[in-house]
Amino acid sequence: MGKFEIKKTKNDGFIFNLKAGNGEVIATSETYNSLDACKNGINSVITNAPEATVEDQTVEGFATEKNPKFELYTDKKGEFRFRLKAKNGQIIATGEGYKAKAGCKNGIESIKKNVVDAKIVEVEDK
Repeated sequence: MGKFEIKKTKNDGFIFNLKAGNGEVIATSETYNSLDACKNGINSVITNAPEATVEDQTVEGFATEKNPKFELYTDKKGEFRFRLKAKNGQIIATGEGYKAKAGCKNGIESIKKNVVDAKIVEVEDK
């Protein structure tokens, strides 16, 4: 079962990490100005991720998908990454860099699976 962890940032903002059942971070948010905005972001991920399609931008002549979608792309280091876009086109979560495309695709599937019954917890920095 997945878990959303909300943390306060040093600049008094809030971020969330979605963790898989094994505790590994599989998606991260932008910084939000308030706790409520952060929780709204989490609800947007819960709503959009399960129905999101995958737009593989690493393939020449890729088909543009409608939002919500996961955009799979390569970064400047040549690693595979994804970003989840909501129905309105805003980026609501991003993933880490993967050496292999298959790993990135697995990360996307893990998000779809883990958001369904994920708990939301607020964590204090130690």
